[in-house]
Amino acid sequence: MQKVLSTMRKAIEKYRLIQDGDKIAVGVSGGKDSLVLLKALSDFKKFGLYEFDIVAVTIDIYSGEVDYSNLKKFCDEINVELYIEKTDIKHIVFDIRKESNPCSLCAKMRRGALNSVCNRLGCNKLALAHHLQDVVTTFFMSLFYEGRLSTMLPISYMSKTNITLIRPLYLTEESRIIHASKDMPILKSKCPANDNSKRKEIKELVARLEKEIPLSKKRIEHAILSSESYNLLDKLK
Repeated sequence: MQKVLSTMRKAIEKYRLIQDGDKIAVGVSGGKDSLVLLKALSDFKKFGLYEFDIVAVTIDIYSGEVDYSNLKKFCDEINVELYIEKTDIKHIVFDIRKESNPCSLCAKMRRGALNSVCNRLGCNKLALAHHLQDVVTTFFMSLFYEGRLSTMLPISYMSKTNITLIRPLYLTEESRIIHASKDMPILKSKCPANDNSKRKEIKELVARLEKEIPLSKKRIEHAILSSESYNLLDKLK
């Protein structure tokens, strides 16, 4: 967890993700990433560098069919209040809409539900557990499927909801998260598309590139994160 805290603190300070007086809702799915983020923010709060509060928010997309008792116990142990919002997202996406590529719609609906809970609880920020691997994966998904050079940002303001989205694990390697998540009550995903998504395909592609071209992953990360590495046509004068 110390290594996660180190890179998380670097991201918080570099991108100014947290300020005094913030009330931050942490999106918690029950997966390894969100559990590590919640624990890391709880530990970081104890440092006293900023005066802020956190609450855990879980969007139950399965209409109450999932047992969250272990997650509730975990939140109690780290003294963070947990709010569970029941929704019919899975039913809408898979049964009614029968989406062939369900991830995008599901993500939008979950984000909308999270924003609604944030407003109800008086939170001004929403923290999501996307990490460095997600940043790289999103870059390639935008490139291959949209023809854009784009990726997720560490911080963005959502004017429609008056909420600032932050990603404290933006600079954290997934391997560190996996190590830190040992002994945490990880919920196994019940999503029907969990093992058949475009995001998973891109992650596997990047893993193959790293095997075939040593250091390629590190260089890709550097190219995305470092503005001095940017040299495209709009630089022409």
